[in-house]
Amino acid sequence: MAEGRVHPSEGLTETIPVRAAHRFDEARLAAYLGEHLDGFGGALEVLQMQAGQSNPTFLLGAGGREWVLRKQPPGKLLPSAHAVDREFRIQQALAATDVPVARMLHFCADADVLGTPFYVMERMRGRVFHDNTLPGLTPGERGAVYEAACDILARLHRVDWRALGLADFGKPGNYFIRQIGRWSKQWQASKQSEIPAMERLIAWLPEHVPDDDTVTVVHGDYRLGNMMFHPDRPEVIAVFDWELSTLGHPLSDLAYTLMPYNTRDAFGALMDLDLAALGIPDQESYIRAYCARTGRASFDPTFYLAFSMFRMAAITEGVLARALSGIASSADAAKVGANTRPYAERGWALVEATGGD
Repeated sequence: MAEGRVHPSEGLTETIPVRAAHRFDEARLAAYLGEHLDGFGGALEVLQMQAGQSNPTFLLGAGGREWVLRKQPPGKLLPSAHAVDREFRIQQALAATDVPVARMLHFCADADVLGTPFYVMERMRGRVFHDNTLPGLTPGERGAVYEAACDILARLHRVDWRALGLADFGKPGNYFIRQIGRWSKQWQASKQSEIPAMERLIAWLPEHVPDDDTVTVVHGDYRLGNMMFHPDRPEVIAVFDWELSTLGHPLSDLAYTLMPYNTRDAFGALMDLDLAALGIPDQESYIRAYCARTGRASFDPTFYLAFSMFRMAAITEGVLARALSGIASSADAAKVGANTRPYAERGWALVEATGGD
């Protein structure tokens, strides 16, 4: 494998040498895979995927073949975080549906092999768009990419999770109440500074949970950067990074993917851009397209967007905490962590724009 592969869609370096904080015994891994992974053989080469903030991901090469390995990070972890076993399970289940995922090949729960549990999956090739403005594409191509992403999200939310044996993949009902509690605790466990807007959201959200208690499979981190497109067509060939997936409310996923429309300072912002000129659907059009695909009536997105901003602020603060402790999965973790305050303040601004009631 060449050191530092160039990303096919944006000229980014797809892989880098393994970061010091994430090195493991490669000889032990090779011996293990030789016994447990069909088709593995030859000298093992390991590079680290540059993208990703949570679970470190690696490109494995041996005998002219490639695989992808994803593992928990080292060090002390927040409760219920970095659940690679859940990632493996949900993708394995979705392989039987029309939601595109990479093929799961092997899961290892034995932390003695690499220091943490891990799984190996199919190596896929295509385009990943880390910039929501999709530079290099025509307006028509941009619109087609967003349409495809919306379609896959609707497909996910139409999956019959009971038929897939996922009735115990989460706790059906009261999703937002449980999530607000979970991320409030995560915030307290990882916060590096006081952010008044975050405290206001923590107080406001539990009092304004909508009555609608729909349950579907939710991805939890659904965005363009977590899906791979066909090399030549606006077709999603795989959705990645299922760590936060569970049984939950579908509008949490929808609102999450709408966050760029509502931020101007944070990563991937679309706010204040001329979306029509770019060929990117505006927020209202995206919501209508999603509702048409799922049969959902129109709704007020304020609560769902405020929740998503709050949740993302808690997540980015966890990224910052890992960066400061030296175990971050990505070199730009500190930069990502700097988005905590903008997310929280934008979330509260959305609430204030409706009068706070």
